[in-house]
Amino acid sequence: MGAGVWGTTFGQVLSDAGTTAMMWGREPRLPEAINTRHENPRYLPGITLTQSLHATGDPAEALAGADLVVLAVPAQTLRGNLTAWRPLLPPGAALISLMKGIEDGTGERMSEVIADVTGAGPDRIAVISGPNLALEIAQRQYAATVVACADETLAKALQHACHTPYFRPYTNPDVIGCELGGAVKNVGSTPRRC
Repeated sequence: MGAGVWGTTFGQVLSDAGTTAMMWGREPRLPEAINTRHENPRYLPGITLTQSLHATGDPAEALAGADLVVLAVPAQTLRGNLTAWRPLLPPGAALISLMKGIEDGTGERMSEVIADVTGAGPDRIAVISGPNLALEIAQRQYAATVVACADETLAKALQHACHTPYFRPYTNPDVIGCELGGAVKNVGSTPRRC
């Protein structure tokens, strides 16, 4: 859910790993470009995406029958988006956060926002974080990442779902540490007015 740089890149990783991926993008022209030209011209111009990656502008279509719901929207929009999508989430689907950030106002990590909005327990929530540069991964350069989840079975399933010759995931039960590490890494990367 999200067709920005990291969402599109991770959709490609899933597809390259043999995992069926349907992306949702809010901008109407992006799904069409991804489906017909195999490119995300706004966020990854010039990168040819795998042909098995598909996209839609309809959240219901993107979520229909999903076992893994990967969330790749801006951190501060997660609560609103997830609240709107809650009725569409397949029961029992794992909820995966690609977001790095802390929610303004509540101070909640993204996994906490997911749990708060959906009622899902820690056995259904995972975080992917690491020293990842989306553009390099989109170019299929070698990279590693961390799949953090309290449930080892889900962590290993997700590890398998996104393991490619160029993208190597490692599992870790420390969800809090992985999320805080990712959020702290990004401090100061976006200028803010005081």
